[in-house]
Amino acid sequence: MTVTVIWLIAFALILFFSLRMWESSVSAGLNKVVPRAIKSDDDNRWVWSVALAILGATTLVRPIDMLLTAIVIAVLVLIVKKVAGWAMDRAHFH
Repeated sequence: MTVTVIWLIAFALILFFSLRMWESSVSAGLNKVVPRAIKSDDDNRWVWSVALAILGATTLVRPIDMLLTAIVIAVLVLIVKKVAGWAMDRAHFH
């Protein structure tokens, strides 16, 4: 129960401050990090703020789980890149 309350408080604070500081810092920071393929001209301030609040609150409450998840995702991406490179080398395009 305590972990849930801490997560909800962290979520609410991160959501509040990301919405409050959207124009000054959050939007500019996301523009530097987010690839062009998922950027849009629409105002996605609520979608990005909720996503950042969920990730931030979960990282505050369970940092080891988030770190291990990031490591597993990075290893899977590396394996997929290596297999795709190997497959492209083996393929004969005539």
